[in-house]
Amino acid sequence: MSRPLVATYRLQFREGTTFQTARDLSAYWKRLGVSHLYASPIFAAAEGSTHGYDVTDYNALDEDLGGIGDFTEMSNALASAEIGLILDFVPNHMGVSPRNHWWEDVLRWGEESRYAHTFDIAWEAARIIVPVLAKPYGDALEAGDLTVQLDERNAALRFDASGYGVPIDPRTYGHVFGLLDHAERDRLVRRFSVSTPAEADELRERLAEHLTEPDFVSALKAALTKINADKPALHAFHEAQAWRLAWWRTARERLTYRRFFEIADLIGVRQELRRVFRESHQFVIRLARERRLDGIRIDHVDGLADPKTYLSDLREAFQSVRRSPAIHVEKILTGEERLRTSWEIEGTTGYEFITALSGLYVDTAQEEAMTEAYEAFIGRKESLRSMIVAEKRSIFTHNLAGELAVLTNLALDVAARGLSTRDLGRDTLARSIVEVAAALPVYRTYVSVDGVPRRDVAIIDEAVETAMGRREVEADEPIQFIGRLMKLDFEDGAEVAGALDFTRRFQQTTGAVMAKAVEDTAFYRYNRLIALNEVGGEPDQYGADPDAFHEAMRIRLEDQPEGLLATTTHDTKRGEDARARIYTLSEAPETWQRLVAGFAEAMTEWRKAVDPGLFSPDGATEWGLYQSLLGVLPTDFDPADEEHCAEIAERLTAYAEKAVREAKRYTSWTAPAEAYESALKAFVEAMLDHNGSFIQTFWDAVQPFVVAGAMNSFSQTVLKLAAPGVPDIYQGTEFYDFSLVDPDNRREVDFDARVAALGEEVAPAELLADWRSGRLKAHLTRAGIRLRAEAPEMFTKGDYLPLAVEGPMAQHVVAFARIGEGGGAAIAIVPRLTLTLLDGQSRPIVPQERWADTVIRLPDALNATSWRNVLTEARIEGTTLALSDVFADLPVALLSGS
Repeated sequence: MSRPLVATYRLQFREGTTFQTARDLSAYWKRLGVSHLYASPIFAAAEGSTHGYDVTDYNALDEDLGGIGDFTEMSNALASAEIGLILDFVPNHMGVSPRNHWWEDVLRWGEESRYAHTFDIAWEAARIIVPVLAKPYGDALEAGDLTVQLDERNAALRFDASGYGVPIDPRTYGHVFGLLDHAERDRLVRRFSVSTPAEADELRERLAEHLTEPDFVSALKAALTKINADKPALHAFHEAQAWRLAWWRTARERLTYRRFFEIADLIGVRQELRRVFRESHQFVIRLARERRLDGIRIDHVDGLADPKTYLSDLREAFQSVRRSPAIHVEKILTGEERLRTSWEIEGTTGYEFITALSGLYVDTAQEEAMTEAYEAFIGRKESLRSMIVAEKRSIFTHNLAGELAVLTNLALDVAARGLSTRDLGRDTLARSIVEVAAALPVYRTYVSVDGVPRRDVAIIDEAVETAMGRREVEADEPIQFIGRLMKLDFEDGAEVAGALDFTRRFQQTTGAVMAKAVEDTAFYRYNRLIALNEVGGEPDQYGADPDAFHEAMRIRLEDQPEGLLATTTHDTKRGEDARARIYTLSEAPETWQRLVAGFAEAMTEWRKAVDPGLFSPDGATEWGLYQSLLGVLPTDFDPADEEHCAEIAERLTAYAEKAVREAKRYTSWTAPAEAYESALKAFVEAMLDHNGSFIQTFWDAVQPFVVAGAMNSFSQTVLKLAAPGVPDIYQGTEFYDFSLVDPDNRREVDFDARVAALGEEVAPAELLADWRSGRLKAHLTRAGIRLRAEAPEMFTKGDYLPLAVEGPMAQHVVAFARIGEGGGAAIAIVPRLTLTLLDGQSRPIVPQERWADTVIRLPDALNATSWRNVLTEARIEGTTLALSDVFADLPVALLSGS
């Protein structure tokens, strides 16, 4: 790595954000102090891609972003500003798209394609299922949705399914050429019927030459008209291909390739094969060699067959060109799970940091009261853990039924070899697979040809015991057999190989089961306190004391001192400042219950009965909507501003639609309930009708939460800047971010306003007075990054020392010190449980007298006696820090020792 990691700035390319955008922002980022641009995927992707995770060519930059020319200009500008580049890379899957030449070649030539084993395709199946039809195949054929088309530009024939084109095997062109009324008919039929993949270019050239002849073109078009009009002939042509067009609903249970989660447009890539790895990493290795790549973020590392080996191969590939870019992985750690240090990487992208933060700002003493308020409103009790188990079962057996069928077959193959397991039936094994996956407490285990890691043995054994205890499978033996498969507990070579095949695929599937059941279902159903419903979060862990935060930071320092510290990403369910505000509800459940009762009464006429016993919105959705409205409104919101209300209404209605479809209770993506969704849309729009009284009443009522939320925002910003790791600033979040879930969090950022604001030198007192603008948060960010830049190693690998707080307000403060090897030190001191602390103040700062005798007595390890608050430039002397002095000018402090 050519420059130290100080702080990264995440930029979402596409939808108007190009390499030129980044080039022009390099001076701004330099002024902000970030060390690296952290770029979303910039490689060639499917046409119209809004995110780039549907990559179609690993070795080409997306022309819509400016191509190689503009990329080079951006790279040069970043280098001039001394800013490195970290690229988001997607090794697990590629986009199923006509732009993907590897995929096109596989469809064209089948298993004879050079890229047949690039993708995770079940070649034992008769044909590749391509689930793109809007209706069942026979209906589509009869309706004329299927036709054969001439692609003159590429001199090829293609099947077209209502605008979706797939390539045709040249060896089957005779179905069309045989209908030609032309002298070349027989020669073309013979020539193409014996062709091979090696002759692909020559075949195109020959056909291209014929297409320059008007009489041939006329004859070919006439032949196409004939076959398109002859349904049996068209069907016979279709059946001669390596693929089979199918109804889109078929993908759920009959897909013949590994996909990303349940998205059939994303096909799994076999990075475990060295040839595939080399061919898909040529460009990033070249960028590293040219010193244009300083880091790489590996998307969905858990989807890979063997993450540890992949990461080792990646490191070695970089070392082969004498470079060592930082490597971070998108990895969700759950519960007590820790990053595998054997991977030898810088760290994760930081979701676990959000979870650690949430514990500080949620009042654990009020959990029972909030639960009672929530359950009283929705009219029932809810258990998150029971909900997750039920949804894991449902996702695996319904949404991922095809994956379950593949795993069942693999398990049956091994079972058939053993005398004690040969009697295990398909249904029993399928249910056992589901139960073990439902009991798995983590996204996946990491068993491979290298063996079974000790920690995975414990995880597997625990899952097997839990699955047996639930008694969903009548006998223990089949569940124990699944555990044996996962632990490779066999002697015979063929059985071990079968167990490896099963376990590889199982491990690649359990992450999808967990994500779809938890993040994309339960998190939209269980709405007690939605700020906890975050990627990697545990919504039933309702707050924690500062000691738990300090322990999490100790683990970070031990496992990943250069891991990223995220508070918002493109995958978070809501922006960091929305969460910070919603946290404050945890401190006043009775107040929130009273307010919600009033809100619900005011919205009575908009709550519609759509089915017997079902209203839209239902209770859980409505409870969550009021929290979402609280979170999305900017601090300077004006309820009388018609245009602003309309904009927020549009964003919140889109979020509400996504939320209820993901929840899958009363509507879904695959079967939308029009009456329910229409009523919900009208309800949300009525909430934000500037002519009505509701939004004004709501905004006035929630002001204490808005003020306390701002204080939480400042607090978590300082913690992020001082904690072990590398702060990652998601685009625009140096100012307030009240975004909702994707795609809302990828809205265009007003960088002009940010550039202008950051160019102003404003006194802290003025920034505090103007706290609703967000400029104070930007000031904290810049000041904190500047301090980190002075001693980057101190803030990554330096000692972490929790500081004890004494006095009447001690429970409202968290503090720690960072100590460098050379003797430098810094101290972060921030408030928590801010709604109670502020006690009705109209500004996010606590009156000095309220701190009374609350102090921090510095331990001997901190030998400095003079401290500079880098946020205010005020100086504090001595070894006892009175919080009335520390927080005299701003509600947070970041001290540098001297």
